Amino acid sequence: MVTRSQWTGKNRLPFERGVIQKVGSGRYRVALVYPNTYHVGMSNLGFQTVYRLFNELDGVVCERAFLPDRESGKPLTVRTVESQTPLNNFDLIAFSISYENDALAVLVILDAAGLPLSAARRGAHFPLVLAGGVFCFLNPEPLSLFVDAFLIGEAEALIPGFSQIFDPKADKLKNLTELARNLPGFYVPAFYQPRYRKDGTLISFKPLIDVPETVRRQVVPDLSNLPTASTILTPDTTFNDTYLIEVSRGCPHGCRFCGAGYVYRPPRFRPIDLLSRQVDEGCALTDRIGLVGAAVSDLPGIGQLCDNRKNRNIRFSFSSLRADALDGSLVDALKKSRVKTATIAPDAGSERMRIVINKGITEEQVINAAEILVAAGIPNLKIYFMIGLPTETEEDVHAIVDLVKQIKHKFLNASRKTGYIGDITVSLSSFVPKPFTPFQWAAMDKVKTLKQKIKTVRTGLKKTPNVRVHADAPRWAYVQGLIARGDRQVADILLLAHKNGGNWPQTFKASLVDPAFYVHRERGEKESFPWDFIDQGIDKSFLLKEYHQALAGKPSPPCPADPSKCSVCGVCEGRKSIVHS
Repeated sequence: MVTRSQWTGKNRLPFERGVIQKVGSGRYRVALVYPNTYHVGMSNLGFQTVYRLFNELDGVVCERAFLPDRESGKPLTVRTVESQTPLNNFDLIAFSISYENDALAVLVILDAAGLPLSAARRGAHFPLVLAGGVFCFLNPEPLSLFVDAFLIGEAEALIPGFSQIFDPKADKLKNLTELARNLPGFYVPAFYQPRYRKDGTLISFKPLIDVPETVRRQVVPDLSNLPTASTILTPDTTFNDTYLIEVSRGCPHGCRFCGAGYVYRPPRFRPIDLLSRQVDEGCALTDRIGLVGAAVSDLPGIGQLCDNRKNRNIRFSFSSLRADALDGSLVDALKKSRVKTATIAPDAGSERMRIVINKGITEEQVINAAEILVAAGIPNLKIYFMIGLPTETEEDVHAIVDLVKQIKHKFLNASRKTGYIGDITVSLSSFVPKPFTPFQWAAMDKVKTLKQKIKTVRTGLKKTPNVRVHADAPRWAYVQGLIARGDRQVADILLLAHKNGGNWPQTFKASLVDPAFYVHRERGEKESFPWDFIDQGIDKSFLLKEYHQALAGKPSPPCPADPSKCSVCGVCEGRKSIVHS
């Protein structure tokens, strides 16, 4: 364990604590790369977990690398944090990819490392290039020409098996073949051949050699004895020296736009006694504890977990809280933690739209949550909405303005009692259809339409005091939609964008592949998708039924997370075949 990074000079990193830092030789060496900056990458608990898992293996040395800031007039160089070693000196380069908009950075980093971008052109003397992360869970195909293999699933279920099979002294093709045949969840794009119709839709996706026709994502069925928490603490992250603890994976509510609610099915929660021990471990390093999960407020006993710490000077933060789950203990924990801003995510302004997306939260619950939070002394609110959702009308967009004004009224009344009036930040994001969700068939709104909807909200709230509107750029949502639903032909667009230095308008203008085909087209009900070769355990017919439910404006019940009570989506029927860690 060390107390300070070895990186010096202009890019010197801040103080790091609790570092598993192995430098030197071993059976094989891994450069674990996050295709974004240090600040973003070290805020990612999944990235830190993979770093720990590799370094816990005997004979394996894993070092971290990130996308550095580009200095004007100088070539971009990427070296590891621990030893400042160039990436091409490692046996493995493993990318951890969370978001579609980080895909282009993979090409930037490979190029800067001196590797041919095409996996087919990288011979035996180049490192093996792997990629994992939730991006790969959903649809790795746009990066399939640049990555040797993808790990489809959770790292805890894949890395130990990978290390047992991988032989750093063996031929690359032999390694890939052995892994594809013997490690479930290991996907080698070069071993599969897609065929397309003249209209661009997929006809078939077949293996070229003796490997499985489908790749089943791997998960750890039971998290009861599997703690996941920060490996490294640093002030240079979004969470600022916060010890992150993962309380759960997946979400029971089944919001129809959310990939996490489907690819992590069934939702799994850790027991309170395990989490309590992790809180104690975190307190030895910092007074900031962050509870992470897609459904933190659904954790059984979360109030007890926070209440047990009432006599300590612990500042809790929560990655997500539902408006219908704000009980006394949670609010007390927020108040004691001196939280200045709390977040509510109605996601849609009208009751109709919240039923369409299966949010399961009423207008009254949203307004009451705002009042409760401000009354507890939390002065500022951030409210998340999405625009461009399927079936959205002009009235639904105006409903966002109306709901914010109602929240502001309650907010103002509650603030007067505390003697301080804070701010409300309205955050707008553009809906992007994601694979393995009921909305994977839906088309995306055009950029011009999204801009007009943002303008409607901004204009409607312009004269409302203490309310600010922040909106993500629709042009970036367009890129995200292209990569989220793209196939191997999108790789040509990525390559062109890289050559154009990330200039997307210039790229789209010059591209022979039409990006609108992937972004603005509603998919046919019987259409084969580029990601259909991944077996998430969910029946495609279930997702289509949910899409029809959405179009009809009908809600669906939450996932009970109990195989004995439900077999609707198909996941729990196949749990016996999931690999255990």
